[in-house]
Amino acid sequence: MTTSPSTPAERPSFTSPVVDYEPAPTGLPATACPPPSPAALHRRTPRMLRPAPCPDAEPAAPRAAAVFADVALRRLLEVLDRRRPLVHLKPLLAPPLLDAVGTLCRVRYGNPAKLRRVRLRSAGPSAAEVSATYTRGDRVRAIAARVELTGDGRWQVVALQIG
Repeated sequence: MTTSPSTPAERPSFTSPVVDYEPAPTGLPATACPPPSPAALHRRTPRMLRPAPCPDAEPAAPRAAAVFADVALRRLLEVLDRRRPLVHLKPLLAPPLLDAVGTLCRVRYGNPAKLRRVRLRSAGPSAAEVSATYTRGDRVRAIAARVELTGDGRWQVVALQIG
């Protein structure tokens, strides 16, 4: 019996070479962007920071509105947690809002709420928009409101959204 040297059969490749579709660069020097020098990377003198000009700065909300909003929101959260009666909100909220908060008081919340941050934005000479965050347990929630100056010189919450 005659044996011939066995040659391994060539296996077909599972991959094929990638075709280069990019055209060859023309007209550019070999080093189009030279590397930066060490002196350019480290500035010897620090730049002084200047505040950017604010061309259309809005007027700040009145201080009395900020104090009122803080007190009103704290009292609102205390009423929602059933630590205060609903009648404590009567001088602070508009009557339609008082009914809505009375409905929310029926829900039992587990953890007491803590007011964290209150921000005001002026909405005219006698109004301000309020945004606030509060925590209930580990969750952070939001409150949005609008306070307006009434005819008798008192502030009152006229719009409210509790998140």
